[in-house]
Amino acid sequence: MSANQPALAERRPPSHRLRWVLWGAAGLLVAAVLAFLLVKAFVPQGSSGPSDVTATWAPGERPAPAFALHDEHGNPLTLASLRGRPAIVTFIDPLCRDFCPREASVLSEASAALGKDAPAIVSVSVNPWADTPANFRADAAHWRLAPGWRWGVGTYGDLADVWKKYAVAVQVTEKQIAGVKVRNIVHTGAAYLIDAKGNERALFLYPFTTAQVVSAAKDMLSAGT
Repeated sequence: MSANQPALAERRPPSHRLRWVLWGAAGLLVAAVLAFLLVKAFVPQGSSGPSDVTATWAPGERPAPAFALHDEHGNPLTLASLRGRPAIVTFIDPLCRDFCPREASVLSEASAALGKDAPAIVSVSVNPWADTPANFRADAAHWRLAPGWRWGVGTYGDLADVWKKYAVAVQVTEKQIAGVKVRNIVHTGAAYLIDAKGNERALFLYPFTTAQVVSAAKDMLSAGT
């Protein structure tokens, strides 16, 4: 055995570390594919809008799909209950420690920039197994969520129905690691801007920026909707 071999072996990542690296790379690839499929299958050809927004729609052109969930406090949460105020409906994993916190920060910063004109933010969970008060409290503190941020929660079936209506693909894989079941959630990073009459006005696919959200919201408000 060469004297250099042990040193080389020490530099190799541990097997569990390599496994997580591979999972992360696979997750990024799947997320990109899901976003591409949403654009191809759900966004109509010829949708108007600037290049920094995936799609925009004229007032009344595209009613947002109705949903009936509960928020993190157990209160009913429906699209109809938001009528009269613009809203952003997004889809986030409360246990995520990668892209979801960044998206949440972008939306919260946009809310702060818009001030009194800020849309309500509803985050439909894509991980019902993680929908616990402890996780929601941790997210509010560590992600610095906007005031009034509400989570949309429910059974897997209830949530899956909303995902389907908004063309959000969610892929769940399960692994046993040291006897513990671990779920890996990969999903489309979509956020919809909805006007006060309940119509979709813009679609963002992550990564998007605070400035893009603020600009789209101001354009919508300037149009009187």
